[in-house]
Amino acid sequence: MVKLKSHLFKTSFSVQAVPILGKMTYFADKHEPASPGPNVSPPRWTLAPGMSSWSVSPRKIISFVLAMALVYYLNASLPVSKPHKAQRPSYLTERLVYNSTVLPHAAFQPPEALPHRHADVVDAFASFKYRNTCNISSLDLHSPFAPLCTDRKSLLAAMSSGGRIGHDAPYMPRECDMRWFSTEEICEILARFEKVIILGDSMMRHVVGSLNVLIRKDLGYGAVTDWNFSPEERQDCFCNYQFNVKACSVQGIFKTGDVVKNDPESLACPANTIDVIIEQMIRFPIPSEELDRLRALLPAKKPTRPYAFVFGHGLWNDLDLQATLDWLDTLLDVTVNQAPWLGSLSQPVVSHARSRGISAAATRGGRSKQASGFWPRLFLTPNAAGKEKPDEWLVSQGNKALTIFEESVREEVKRKGVEHLGTWNMSIQSNKFDGVHLDLRGNLVKAMMVLNWLNMLEVENF
Repeated sequence: MVKLKSHLFKTSFSVQAVPILGKMTYFADKHEPASPGPNVSPPRWTLAPGMSSWSVSPRKIISFVLAMALVYYLNASLPVSKPHKAQRPSYLTERLVYNSTVLPHAAFQPPEALPHRHADVVDAFASFKYRNTCNISSLDLHSPFAPLCTDRKSLLAAMSSGGRIGHDAPYMPRECDMRWFSTEEICEILARFEKVIILGDSMMRHVVGSLNVLIRKDLGYGAVTDWNFSPEERQDCFCNYQFNVKACSVQGIFKTGDVVKNDPESLACPANTIDVIIEQMIRFPIPSEELDRLRALLPAKKPTRPYAFVFGHGLWNDLDLQATLDWLDTLLDVTVNQAPWLGSLSQPVVSHARSRGISAAATRGGRSKQASGFWPRLFLTPNAAGKEKPDEWLVSQGNKALTIFEESVREEVKRKGVEHLGTWNMSIQSNKFDGVHLDLRGNLVKAMMVLNWLNMLEVENF
C-alpha cells in the first residue's frame, strides 16, 4: 500500500487544508510563488517513503472526513441562540376562516368557534387560590360574544363605550368584543415587553395589583404583599378588600420584581420573563425626585424588547384638563430625552407647562416631543363616581365633570400620539369602596382591558 507523505512547509510557504465534498483541497498562502522556477525542488510529500516523519493513512483520512461531516451536521441541526423577538399570536396577524353560528334576532351572537376563544367561555379562575371562598368567576366579570375586535382603534372604542345589563353584571364592550385571557396567555403577552411602566395615582396602582392577581393565580391575596402580613392584615386585605385604600393601601404590590424577590413560587409566569412596575405620580407639577425615578427605569440604549407605557391622572388636580396635559407633556418629554431609541423626534411644540410658567428645569427641555419609533402609550381616565363619594366633591369631581373630562382627554392626547381608554362606562355600575376606587371585580376588568391593548400592539415592528 502506498502511503502519502505530508510536510509542514516553512512560514513563507505554508499550506492550509480545507475539506470540500469529502476531498482534501490545498490552498497556498499569499507568500507562495505564482509558479515554481526551473531549479525549485518538488515538494517533499512527493518523495519516496521514509522521507517524512508523519504519514497520512486511508484510515486517518476517512476519520477526518467523518469528523468534519459530524461538525457540519451539528452546526446545521442545533438551534442557534438569537435575541428574543417579540411576536403577536397568529390569530392577530393571519386571516382565520371558520364557520360562524348566527342566531336570528339575538342581541349578541355566540363567540367564534376558534381555539383562542376557548379561555373566554370558561371560568379562567377555576384553578386560582381562594376561588370558592372569594366566589368570583371570570364569567361573572365578562360575557363573551362575537365578533371579536380586530384592531386597536375599534377595540379601545368598544371597551370605552360598553356597558352592563344591571349593577355589577358582566361587562360587555360595544359592537365588538375583547378577550378574557388565561394566565398562560397573560404571561406570554407581558413577556413580549422588556418592561411595562404604569404612571399615575392609586387607581393605576390597582391595575398593577390586578395584574398580579392574574399572574399569581390568587384571588385572595394576589394583589398584596401577603408574604409579610400580620394576622389582622390577612383578615382585612382578603378577596374584594385587597383594594380598600383605607385598610390596605401600603400593602399593595408596586412591581412584579417584589414578588420575584419575596415569593417567586407564587408567580405562574416563567422566571425573569416579565417586568411590570408603577411609579406613583399623582399631581402636577411633578416633584423632581419622582421624575428621577422615572429616568432610572429607562435605558439609554435600545433594549431587545419594547417598553409600553400606561398613564392615569386627573382627580389629584381636580379634573383640571390643562394640568393633566401638562402632567402628560412632562412625562413624555422626560421619557424621550432619557430614551432616544424610542424614535426620531418630529417638530417639537411648546408645552402647556412652559406656557403656564413652569421652569424648563422641571421638564428638562420644557417641550412635548413626538416620536416616530415604536413607543406604545395609553392614557386611562378616572373611574365613574359612586354613591359613597363625599358631597363636597360632587360638583368638581362628579359624573358630569368626569364624563366631560374623559371626552376632552380623549381628543387632546390623540394629538400627542397617545391612545385613550375610557373607564367611566365600565365603572358606573360597579361597586366602589369610597365612591372612587373599584373593588377586586371591577379592577380585574380594567386590568384585562389594558392587557387587550397590550396584546394588539405590533411588537414585531420594534
